[in-house]
Amino acid sequence: MDESPPRSQRGRRSPGGGSPAPGAEARGDRSFLVVNADRQYQVLRGLASPVRLRILRLLNRHGPKNINQIAEVLGLPQSTIVTNVQVLEEAELISTSLGKAAKGQQKVCSARYAEIVVNLDPEDPSRERNIVEVEMPLGLYTSSNVSAPCGLCSTERILGVLDVPELFLDPRRVQAGLIWFGRGYVEYKFPNNAKVLNQAITALEFEMEMSSEVPGTNADWPSDISLWVNGRKIGTWTCPGDYGDRRGTYTPHWWKLEGSQYGILTTWRITADGTYLGERRLSDVATTDLDLDRHHSIKVRIGIDEKEGRPGGVNIFGRGFGNHNQDIKMRLHLEGMKALPHVAI
Repeated sequence: MDESPPRSQRGRRSPGGGSPAPGAEARGDRSFLVVNADRQYQVLRGLASPVRLRILRLLNRHGPKNINQIAEVLGLPQSTIVTNVQVLEEAELISTSLGKAAKGQQKVCSARYAEIVVNLDPEDPSRERNIVEVEMPLGLYTSSNVSAPCGLCSTERILGVLDVPELFLDPRRVQAGLIWFGRGYVEYKFPNNAKVLNQAITALEFEMEMSSEVPGTNADWPSDISLWVNGRKIGTWTCPGDYGDRRGTYTPHWWKLEGSQYGILTTWRITADGTYLGERRLSDVATTDLDLDRHHSIKVRIGIDEKEGRPGGVNIFGRGFGNHNQDIKMRLHLEGMKALPHVAI
């Protein structure tokens, strides 16, 4: 493991002078650092202390301060501050300069980054520079209108009472790992991070595990499941059945085998020339039809359109259920900006 601190490279200059570390980027007037966990051990060491995190937070929120000021605000001995500031300097997480004092000169410390991202798998090929992914918890739908059979489950219990649509408003729905209904829809509101980043969307994807819904299970129970984005129907997929022949990989053992166990992982992709499910073209609806540049959120509705020929209900599997341990994912493909999950100081 390379324990040397990150070296200078061209980029946005940090407060107090010096060049930013490799991985440093600017977003508006805020600078953030992407840390390679395999190589930048010194940065991780700099973050691995409550005292040093308090120093970073103080400098980030309130601007440059000298050693005496930091010690006074944090209520810590100057010797403790001096030791921890030295570690932060070595990690290049702060910059320092000499300023005039009543007696000689004093060291003034400045934060270099407002946000720090730790990349645990920098070689992961899925971390493309132009993709922003958001995973929405299954129970965080913003509106619903369903009919029985219907219900919600967490990984520990059934939430409320089965086949009572009104309970889809129960606050405990945030715990849901499995949702099912025979008719109707659930709708989610995702953040439109492309607006925040001022980037155009070239493609949009939604990924979720689903099956049909029938009392008990039946692998031969086709259901036409539809998706709407920003109020526009993008397509319909005929799910073959409701699966209970074996336990889902992540489905908890208390959930009876007679209940829906797993589904099919589907990826709905809207591009500039149409909408696809996997390699199959669903419709002519394109990204330009969705008014993505006008809204700060992106609404996706999952439901049963009774105008379709086989309205056989739907199960939606989230974390802790089914064969894929995930909730509903949205991926924005942007024209060209790196956007990663971040940890704010």
